[in-house]
Amino acid sequence: MAKLGVFLMLLTVAMLAAGLFGALHNQVSYTVGPDYFHRFKFRQFAIPPEVPPRIGAAIVGWRASWWMGLIVGLPPFLLGLLLLSPAGKLWSAGLRAIFVVFLITALASGIGFAFGLIAVDQEAAAQIALPETIRNPVGFLRAGAMHDASYIGGFVGVFAAIWVIFRASRP
Repeated sequence: MAKLGVFLMLLTVAMLAAGLFGALHNQVSYTVGPDYFHRFKFRQFAIPPEVPPRIGAAIVGWRASWWMGLIVGLPPFLLGLLLLSPAGKLWSAGLRAIFVVFLITALASGIGFAFGLIAVDQEAAAQIALPETIRNPVGFLRAGAMHDASYIGGFVGVFAAIWVIFRASRP
C-alpha cells in the first residue's frame, strides 16, 4: 500500500513540475514572441484581455502542460511499482526521473529556440502562410519552435525516466 501512495504522490509531483515548467517556459517564449500569445494562445485558452500578458502566458503554460506530467510519469512510475522496493526507493528514483525529464525538456526547448534563431528570419517567415494579424512573424515562429521542441523533449523524457527507474532497480 505504501508503494501505491508513493506512486500517486510521484504522479502529483510530476504534474506540478510539468505545470510549473510550462508557466516558466512561457515567460521566456512570451519574451521571444508576444504575438504567439496575443494572436494565438490567449484565444486558444480563452484568456480574457484584461489579464496581464505575463500572467496570461503563465496560465496558458500551466494549462498546456500539467497533463504532460501524467503522460510522462505513468510509464516509468508503473515500472517502478513493479521493480522497486521499498517505497522509499521508488520515491527517490521517481524524483530523479522527474528532474531528468525537466532537464531534457528545458534542453529541448533551448534547442527549439536556437533552431528558431538560426532558421527563422524575415525571409523564411515570409515563406510561411500565417494569419495577417500577426505583427511579428519571426517572433511568432520562434516561440512556436520553442513550444514544439519542449513537447518533443517531454516525450523523449519518458524514455529517460524509464531508464532512471530501470537503473535504480539494478543492484
